[in-house]
Amino acid sequence: MKVGAVNKKIIVREYNLEVGKIQVFDDYMVSIFDEGATLTLERAYQIIGISEIHFRNKNFGFISLRKNSYAIDPTIYNYLKELENLKAFAIVSVKEIDMHNFKIEKLFYKKPMKFFIEYDNALKWIKRRISSK
Repeated sequence: MKVGAVNKKIIVREYNLEVGKIQVFDDYMVSIFDEGATLTLERAYQIIGISEIHFRNKNFGFISLRKNSYAIDPTIYNYLKELENLKAFAIVSVKEIDMHNFKIEKLFYKKPMKFFIEYDNALKWIKRRISSK
């Protein structure tokens, strides 16, 4: 039997969008987009709107959990970098193509952005970035 504090991550709200789902936690969001989806600027505005509902006056992080393959318009990052309270952006994937795409995406997003193979490591990094601001 394991004794001690339980580290539960409680979803505050989950949004089911046309392209996948967004899970909102206390100080970060997680996106899980559908296989074959295309993330356009219009759809990114939905996600930005969700962030404004939950994190209007609060720093937060974003985890892109890339379980599926999908297309993303890299100009979206020009709009995301305008969110002053978005302090960290993590991409989680084990796929080599996502590692390659990350290098391209990072050219468009000049704020803290990091690639991870394990979700827990991404979450720890996000939490450190948020608490240090």
